[in-house]
Parts: sequence; structure tokens; C-alpha cells
Amino acid sequence: MQMMVREALNSALDEEMSADPTVFLMGEEVGEYQGAYKVTKGLLQKYGPERVVDTPITEAGFTGLGVGAAYYGLKPVIEFMTFNFAMQGVDHIINSAAKTNYMSSGNINVPIVFRGPNGPAAGVGAQHSQCYASWYGAIPGLKVVSPYSSEDARGLLKAAIRDPDPVVFLENELLYGESFPVSKQVLDSDFTIPIGKAKIEKEGNDVSIVSFSRMVGFSLKAAEILAKDGIDAEVINLRSIRPLDRSTVNASVRKTNRLVTVEEGFPQHGVGAEICASVVSDSFGYLDAPVERIAGADVPMPYAANLEIIALPQVDDIVRAAKRACYRSVPLSATR
Repeated sequence: MQMMVREALNSALDEEMSADPTVFLMGEEVGEYQGAYKVTKGLLQKYGPERVVDTPITEAGFTGLGVGAAYYGLKPVIEFMTFNFAMQGVDHIINSAAKTNYMSSGNINVPIVFRGPNGPAAGVGAQHSQCYASWYGAIPGLKVVSPYSSEDARGLLKAAIRDPDPVVFLENELLYGESFPVSKQVLDSDFTIPIGKAKIEKEGNDVSIVSFSRMVGFSLKAAEILAKDGIDAEVINLRSIRPLDRSTVNASVRKTNRLVTVEEGFPQHGVGAEICASVVSDSFGYLDAPVERIAGADVPMPYAANLEIIALPQVDDIVRAAKRACYRSVPLSATR
């Protein structure tokens, strides 16, 4: 059957709230409005205002409340209308949630999930378009995941809620309405996806394309185009940013001998840079070509639609990068 990403997230929240009374939701418009993106639809009616808590517009406030509740054994799921707004609560996420287990000598767990849309959407400007994967991925004490498909969304969110540590759950606004096939196994209430394990979406032998979130779909489309030119690409869906599944990436590169990384975030200090460092450290002798990194432009996101397209990776950018890695001819106009 087919399931939309927002339905996968909603079902995961519903099942975990039903199974564990310590799980509760908190954020702006999660209750009466059914969620800004309708991810929390129906949950207020089912679980009541004590477990689905509408908050004022104060990320610093409700993020801190959530962390405090987690200290005392509850399992909050904090929704940010966009992760750009989580900047208001970043002190609580990093200095309170991420570091407390270590600073308490392991005596205090912080079982909290911070979730919401991350990265660029469409026409929402620089202050609503930033990808925070590399930001949170740099912080010890956090786990950071970024789902692509409905299977990812459902399995990873259930795993995140059950995890004893703080999890930053980076969704994508443009994927909420996308539908993906799901199996009976995925629909089982006990189904989870281990945090820290990547998925090979398509096997191949000529070049490894590593991406996460919405860029997985772009990478799969690029692989279809490359196949017409005789290039057999392997596409890896990271799923998890921290911990990073270095072994799966390195095993792929040792097979294909070529690597392309794809992300929507800024290029400097990005997730792709970390993947490159891992491969150069562990599998340098297997590389037959320079690593290609595809990322967003190193500028704040433009508002104008024509500039926004230029600022973000497109399928053709991935195709050209893979061809460069495979020493195929690439048009002179290709600059990324």
C-alpha cells in the first residue's frame, strides 16, 4: 500500500502515545489546529490537552519545559514549525539536552525528540530555508536523523521516541505530501529502524551517490538518467546524520571506487565534507577519482524562484558530478 510521509509520522506518534503514557507532544498549533503540516491531526481529540499541548510562540520557553520534563522521566516530542525557529531554543537543545547525561555521570537521561521541517521548502526565504543537519550533527550527546520515505519517517520516529537520549528529527516540508509504498512489516506497531544505519536504496557498481532527506529522491532520479548512459550508480540513503554509518559508505566506495555526496545545506563544514573525510581516512586507496560534493550555494537562500533553483542542487547537477567522477564528457557549462 501507499502512505504519505505525514501519515507515517502521525501513525508513529499515535502508536507511541497509545503504548506509553509518558509520551506527550508540545509545540505551536499541534493541538487545536491539528499541526501546521497536519502531522498531529486527531491526536488532541484522542489524548487530550494534557498530552497534546499548544504553546505560545516561544521556542525558548517550551523547549526548556520539554527538556525539564525529560529530566523527570517523561518523553516529550517537541515540534518546531520549522527548525529555523529552533534557533530560539538551541541553548536548551545543546547545553541542556545534549550534555546532561555526560555531565551527570550517566545518572540523568534526556529522552526527548525535537522534530519538524528542516532545510529549504519553496519560496520561503533565507530565514526559513536553512539545513541544520551539520549543525546538530557536530554535537556529542545528540542523535540526529533525517528521513526520506514513509518507511524512514515511521520507523525512525518510533525509534527516536523510544531512545533514552535526545534525538533531533529533521523532516522536509516538501516531502510531507509525498506517498511511498510501505509493507505490512512497516505497518506493524513494533516496527522501528535502528538509528545509525543507512539504507542502500539502489545497488550499483560504478559510482556511490550518498545523500539524505529529499536529495535521496533526486539521487535516484539521477541514477535512472545515468543508467541510460551505461553508468550503474549505487544510491545510499544515510537516514542518520549522527551517528553516521561510515561502514556502509566505505564499503560502497570500496566497491565502486567513486563517490558523490549530495545535500541541500551549505557546502562548508557540511555533511558531505564529513563523509569525504571518512572515506579519505578509511578508503583513500580505493578511490579512482576525486570525490564530488554537491550542496546548496554558499549564500543565504534567495527568495526569487529563479534564483532559488540555482541555489539548490538539481538532478542534473548530480548527473554531471557522477559523470565527472566516471571520466565521462560533461558540458563546459557544468560548474557544480
